Order: sequence, then C-alpha cells, then structure tokens
Amino acid sequence: MQIGQLATLTGCSVQAIRYYEKQGLIKPGQRTEGNFRVYDAAAQNQLMFIRRCRGLDISLAEIGQLIALKQSSDARCEDANQIIDRHLSQVAQRMNELAELQQQLTQLRSQCSSNRTVEQCGILQKLSSVAAS
Repeated sequence: MQIGQLATLTGCSVQAIRYYEKQGLIKPGQRTEGNFRVYDAAAQNQLMFIRRCRGLDISLAEIGQLIALKQSSDARCEDANQIIDRHLSQVAQRMNELAELQQQLTQLRSQCSSNRTVEQCGILQKLSSVAAS
C-alpha cells in the first residue's frame, strides 16, 4: 500500500509516518519504480502500536525502547514494566503539578467578581502585581 493509504488505515498523517521513519520507529517504505513509498501489513501494525502508545502519552523515546524490547528475543517483561513504571511516575508528577496549577487558578479566579470593570478586575491586578511572581 502507498503512504496515503497507510495514513488513512492507521489514522496517522503522512507527515507523522515520515517522521516516525526518520526517528527509526518504523522501517522506511520500499520505493517503487515510480519512486512511491509502499508499505506492508507489518508497517501498519507498527503504526497502530505507536498510535496506541501515543494515546497513552508515551514518549517517542519510550516507544523506541518498547519497540526494541518487542524485537528482542531475550528481553524480559520486567524491562517493559520498568518503562511503564517510569511513565506512571511522570504522569503522577504531572498530575500533582496540574492540581497545584488548578489551585492557583482557582485562587486567582476568586480575586474578581463579574460585576467589576476592567480597571477593578482583581485577576488583572493580581497578574500585573510585581509581588504575584
């Protein structure tokens, strides 16, 4: 199949497929005499694997590690567990950071009521304040 068809089947853009090729996450498509890229079912499966990983917000570096594990006959499942455990830790850290951000935004929102003018806006005053940093 050509790259456009592969893109349609996998839900990836042509640009993403080319990017994944450059990153070494999928094998480059074979070239036809007309210089078109053609791909097989293995490329489609690999792209679906990448899409599922990206759907879990797994980084391209982590995806590369998982692909390497998948292709290694002597790799252990524990190696995959460690990658996912590190990712879980990063997600937990981001969740804490987002909770802190939510608290700051809630506090900022409480600085102003809707019945004020822009000159009286507590949000704008707070954001403009030197001490707000």
